[in-house]
Amino acid sequence: MAKREGFNAMVEAALAGRIDLILTKSVSRFARNTVDSLTTIRKLKEHGTEVYFEKESIWTFDSKGEMLLTILSSLSQEESRSISENVKWGQRKRMADGKFSMPYSKFLGYEKGEDGRMVINEDQAKVVEQIYGLFIAGLSPLAIAKKLTDAGIPSPTGREKWYEGTVRSILKNEKYKGCALLQKTFTPDFLTKKAVANDGTVPQYYVEDSHPAIIAPEQFALVQDIFAERARDPKHSGVTIFSGKIRCGCCGGWYGSKVWHSNDKYRRVIWQCNHKFKDKTRCKTPHLTEDEIKAAFIRMVNKLYADREFYITELTAIKNRLGDTSALEKERRILDEQLGIDAKAVNDLIARNARVAQDQKEYNARYDALVNRYEETEHKRDAVMEQIDQIMIRRRKIERFIESVKDLPGVLTSCTSIRFPHTFGKLSRSAARPSPIKTYFDGNPETEFDESLWAGLVDSMTVHNKDRIVFRLTCGMEIES
Repeated sequence: MAKREGFNAMVEAALAGRIDLILTKSVSRFARNTVDSLTTIRKLKEHGTEVYFEKESIWTFDSKGEMLLTILSSLSQEESRSISENVKWGQRKRMADGKFSMPYSKFLGYEKGEDGRMVINEDQAKVVEQIYGLFIAGLSPLAIAKKLTDAGIPSPTGREKWYEGTVRSILKNEKYKGCALLQKTFTPDFLTKKAVANDGTVPQYYVEDSHPAIIAPEQFALVQDIFAERARDPKHSGVTIFSGKIRCGCCGGWYGSKVWHSNDKYRRVIWQCNHKFKDKTRCKTPHLTEDEIKAAFIRMVNKLYADREFYITELTAIKNRLGDTSALEKERRILDEQLGIDAKAVNDLIARNARVAQDQKEYNARYDALVNRYEETEHKRDAVMEQIDQIMIRRRKIERFIESVKDLPGVLTSCTSIRFPHTFGKLSRSAARPSPIKTYFDGNPETEFDESLWAGLVDSMTVHNKDRIVFRLTCGMEIES
């Protein structure tokens, strides 16, 4: 009844004494929930309002009326349940066949084609690519939302303001890589109609290559890896691409941005140690302008380019050693089997206790022991899975780094154009076309520092002095610029 605004307005008017009689076509049109139907009718009767059901010829002031209404309302509720089950069956059958519908008016990047299939909306796709590129470059979903709002780009629903949750959902939605995970939510109760997250209660369906992709699968995987890393690093801010990337070589703290001459023509942004003036012993590390950071980065890239064959060889060997997870996979399978055995033992114990009278003190002790053993095994399995995930993330990082090094354009200068697709390699669908940065944001990408290359190569940089800056690369190695 919560969403039946007209019905609720009518009931309120009746309870206020403005309605004496409500004429209804049939019991099923009044309500298909037995409790709602009887509760509402009783309220109306208490306030002197009668309800007449034309099809069943029932008057609620009649002494037999409530009994008949109880029976007929129950039948209406059962009919509603049957219809709901039939609709669910039809939807799940369509999902099993790989068919699904799309809310195009609220989904950025796609539109309905002439044949009814999903086709890419090129203008919106540029925004999606920009969101992925900025996230990979180091910005947080909140910072990206602010950038999009400031740039005047409408949100998926056409609003002026973007929200962090909207950006996050775009970054996590597998449909942008051309796949579809179906039945992420389901409705357990046909009366409340409230959707809940599907935790395995009902089947899910994963459809690969169901429609054209905007984001390459490798780029989508990279974004999910970054989410996992940032979840383990709650201090990551992501306000700019340099946030959480520059470390002080004196105290080990992080550099932060500061604005000098904020109200005059000499205004500029500098980066310095956040602890520089907090203690009596000040950090000796210098502040850096963004141009100096970029210049140091270019010097490092040139060194990397000069020794690229060495790095590729070494990293390939490291990747091959890291990639073997067979021992961990074997341990995981053993632990999975043990979990199954433990779960069966718990269920058997509960079933036996239900059938045969037992000493409850002894039963509780055995039950607690089995549950504790199950939980210990589960913790071990989770730890093994975490190790496997970490190895695979590290392996993918090294693979992406190797691709970035292979694609380096040569010796760079401060004005060299460094144009890479946001996947750091040959992964992007739009690698051959101009970056949407030029379309949506101020600045000339032909002479600017490239954010995607920075994000693809640099894990952090440690400043000792202006002549000695050590870059820690995403592959784990270090180079002094």
